[in-house]
Amino acid sequence: MNPTKVSAATAHRVLVVDDDADLVELLQYNLEKEGYDVRTASDGIKAIEVAKTYQPELVLLDIMMPHQDGIETGRQMRQLPDLRQTYILYLTARSEEYSEVAAFDIGADDYITKPIKPRALMSRINAFFRREAQKADPGDKIEIAGLTINRQNYSANFDNKSVVLPKKEFELLYFLAQHPNKVFSREELLQRIWGADIYVLERTVDVHIRKLREKIGETHIRTLKGVGYMFTDEPE
Repeated sequence: MNPTKVSAATAHRVLVVDDDADLVELLQYNLEKEGYDVRTASDGIKAIEVAKTYQPELVLLDIMMPHQDGIETGRQMRQLPDLRQTYILYLTARSEEYSEVAAFDIGADDYITKPIKPRALMSRINAFFRREAQKADPGDKIEIAGLTINRQNYSANFDNKSVVLPKKEFELLYFLAQHPNKVFSREELLQRIWGADIYVLERTVDVHIRKLREKIGETHIRTLKGVGYMFTDEPE
């Protein structure tokens, strides 16, 4: 028996979005073999329709698609309350850095260039859900310098106002706030938040830090040039 398989009642929900029917069939086959519950869509507009009712825990999303590209689709997904904590993994033939940055800018969790290696992809997807299961006590709450971070419901409040954070932004903020006044390099943050088995550019950390600063102000997270980032409990 394949140890990764789970019952239909507990299977993680995955939405595959791509206009390449052969690739969709291949991904669906491999995901279902691993025990995932799978839905598919051939373009971004259809993907939004499916996602609203299906509420996937993970989306595999192409960029170049008819009717609506994957970047806009991902942005719209992140605006839906039920999908703000959904993992979004881009699978795309676009290898330009600006496309990757644009993907992470809207809250992507990973960016993988085609051609796809199914076994390697399944390993990365399994890693996302393993880390989800291994997280610390979800009841943890941090209250510090006007900022409240609640792991139980992935919520954050700053100056008594709710702050909407995609999953990786939340995890990065929560981790930094757990270790106030301690400096972490980009490489350390990639290891802690994304994991050793997920390859993303160090610039990904910079993008997420910038997005956090837009939401909680400039003073909570400081940059130490040439070293890394630090959360301070005494903002200036």
